[in-house]
Amino acid sequence: MKKIFKTFAVAMLFLNSQYFIAQQINKDQTQQELEFQKAEKEALRTSAENHRKLDDRISELSKQQKELEKQKKEVESKKKNLTKSENNLKSTKDKISKLEKENQKIENKINTTSISEEETTKQRLKTKENEVSIQKLKLTQITQQKELEKVMYAL
Repeated sequence: MKKIFKTFAVAMLFLNSQYFIAQQINKDQTQQELEFQKAEKEALRTSAENHRKLDDRISELSKQQKELEKQKKEVESKKKNLTKSENNLKSTKDKISKLEKENQKIENKINTTSISEEETTKQRLKTKENEVSIQKLKLTQITQQKELEKVMYAL
């Protein structure tokens, strides 16, 4: 009976130690699960914060891109206006030059050839008309130069 009692006591001791070890393992597992859940929550929070920051940065960059595109369009428009003004001014200068040359030809024709009084009057009238056109074009040229200066100043 003593042997049975000793065997029973050893078995009980062994079972108690197994129970104690099982409790420790269970306690360690619970603690690990809690730490894992805590780490997972922290990772989710950090991830959400990083996503928010990225979304804010994307929004900011998108606004900057739109602003740059708007400025680019403005610059292109101003360049077109500048080119248009330069072309208009050149065209006006060419017209003035052409009319002045035409007047010189008419004056040379009047002075070098003998033509009738009526033809001379017609030629002088034509010269006067050209002079009026030249003056109008010169006024236009002045206006175009001012517009060109405004466009250049705007750049």
